[in-house]
Amino acid sequence: MAEVNYESLVAELIKPLVTHPEDVKTTSSVNGDKVLVKALVNQNDLGRVIGKKGRVASAIRTIAHAAAIRQKQELDIEFSANE
Repeated sequence: MAEVNYESLVAELIKPLVTHPEDVKTTSSVNGDKVLVKALVNQNDLGRVIGKKGRVASAIRTIAHAAAIRQKQELDIEFSANE
């Protein structure tokens, strides 16, 4: 099974939601079977990515988590604004 590029996956899920897709940056770190993806978006777009009561962020995590399960990995995503 091919390795999943979680940075690209998360970025492609976020870009259609934001007004400044050029500001979307993702980084990842792997610690054993755990993968942490940090998604940085424009300050004005952070609310769009998180959504009301965190529903959009939860949906993004659910989709990415499904890909991680197929790779037998654990995935966590952190959303924050660019400084």
